[in-house]
Amino acid sequence: MIVCLCKQVSCKDIRSAAGNGVETLRDLSRELGVATQCGKCAQCARGILQETLRNSAGGEDVAA
Repeated sequence: MIVCLCKQVSCKDIRSAAGNGVETLRDLSRELGVATQCGKCAQCARGILQETLRNSAGGEDVAA
């Protein structure tokens, strides 16, 4: 699913970035450009990032 229409960033891109060490929305913005234009995706992107980080801390598969 596309999360950021302005930069064409998908939830898979966000999960991959989290797997590569991204831990905050600021990091995600720097890495992928999320929430740097209209900002409408910020809340959704943050939620996906936080969920991915929680799942990876719990030992679950983040690629699912």
